[in-house]
This record gives sequence, structure tokens and C-alpha cells, in this order.
Amino acid sequence: MSGTNPVDPVDEAFEAQRDRLRAVAYRMLGSHADAEDVVQEAWLRLRRQDTAAIHNLAGWLTTVVGRISLDVLRSRQSRPEASYDDRLPELVVTADDSPAPEDDVALADSVGLALLVVLESLRPSERLAFVLHDLFAVPFDEIGRILGKSADATKMLASRARRKVRGTERPAAAGREQREVVQAFLAAAHRGDFEGLLRVLDPEVKLTVDTPGGVVVVLGATEVAAGARLRQRTAARGRTVLVNGLPGIVSWREDGTPLSVMAFTVVDGRIADIMVVADPARLASMNLPDPE
Repeated sequence: MSGTNPVDPVDEAFEAQRDRLRAVAYRMLGSHADAEDVVQEAWLRLRRQDTAAIHNLAGWLTTVVGRISLDVLRSRQSRPEASYDDRLPELVVTADDSPAPEDDVALADSVGLALLVVLESLRPSERLAFVLHDLFAVPFDEIGRILGKSADATKMLASRARRKVRGTERPAAAGREQREVVQAFLAAAHRGDFEGLLRVLDPEVKLTVDTPGGVVVVLGATEVAAGARLRQRTAARGRTVLVNGLPGIVSWREDGTPLSVMAFTVVDGRIADIMVVADPARLASMNLPDPE
């Protein structure tokens, strides 16, 4: 007989699910580190269970990862001092050369990253319902048990989330249409046109700003418009970019140091979410294009 240790069937079964569980957690949280932590916690909970009583291990693990991820999302909302890595997904900034229609297919490669940015605009329950059902085919009744809601109520959450993210389904069209809305926003901000800003902002727009002191969240078109007028006046120059495949802008100070990176999510012709990186340390670590 060989002296090798037998493979633990529970270990083997979990490892077979690890990649899928990590994918679920990452799309829920937008952070690879947080996703790894969630999967590890699911593993620890599994080891405390009588696995013989688990009839559907894949379903059980998906439910556990969903619950842990939901707890993480809710705790972020209650901690305004949450760090950048807790609140924002990794951002990839590339030059936006306004591709012609025949080149739009190149934008398809950005959809996965762009979706993470859009998911940040969803409420925790909406994000869970959308990610588990639309991306991983978990039945609504199972998702409802995680949320403590009926299957019908969970369907409504997923439907609401789907409307918010549907712009990522057609990246070519979204790229052209969203640019126009973003340019209108920037022009209004530059002019100090408060009414013009309100016309392009969703009434429930969410602004998330990563600052040296932590993350600041601003809600509502009136508050976001007021801040946009002030922020635009501090920038010496800027250029349009793609941030995780979505329209954005990088701004620089007079001395050439980066001032901010902004990413915009446009839904139904209005800006529904703005993400801003204004932390100099974070900006210094990003691979930004040169000023035009």
C-alpha cells in the first residue's frame, strides 16, 4: 500500500467549486482580496458543518458566499470611513480615441470590468439578486431565502438592477451615447451651469469619491451638481478616457500632477453613478495616459 494520504472528499469537492465561488464574490464585492476572504470564510463554515446533511454542496456554498458578501456590502454602507479597496473596484484607465463604429467591437473586451463599475451603483440586495440570478443562474426562491424576501420580491429586485446595468449589454452603442451625456455634464460643470447639470444627472445619482481621508459618498442630483461646479474649476486641463470601459476623464493640475480620475455610468440618458479617485497616492499608483 502506498503511504500517501487519502484525498479528503470534502476538500476535493470544495476545490472543484472554488473558482466559481471566487467569481461570485468578486462580482458582488469588486475586490479580489475581499473575494478571497469570503471564499475562505465559506470554507471554514463548511468544515463546521455535517457535510453528510448537505444534499447540494454547490448550492449550499453559493448561498453561504452570497450571505457573507451581502453582509460585507451592508457593513460598507454603515462605515463611511471605509477604505478605497473596500468601496471601489480596481480601475483600469485607457485612452479614449473615440473609435469609429467598425472599431466598436474592441470595446467588448471591457464589458466585464465595466459591469463591476455599474454594479457599484446598485443597492446590496439588488446587486445580490442580479449577480446570483443573471450571472450564475441561482433560482429566485433560493436568493429570496438569503434576503429574507419572497421569490416575487426578489424578481423585482433583479429586474430593477437589470434596468440599471443594461447599458453594459451593448458596449458599442453605449460608448457613443454615453460620451455625449458625459460631455454635456463636463460642459455644464465648466460653465458653472447648475440647471444644465441637473438635466444630465439622475435625481438619485450617487457620487463616490476616494480621498486621502477615506471614501465620501454624496447622494442626489442637487448635491452632486453643486460639487461638480467647484471640482471643475480646480482642474487646469483634462482629457477623456475609458475607465473600465466606461466614459471618464482624467484631470491634471497646472504642474502636471494628476488631480482626479472620474468614471461615469449613464442609464436612460442620465448619469446615475460617478466614481472619482482623488487620492494622490492612489492616482500615483495608476497607469494614466499623458495629458493631451
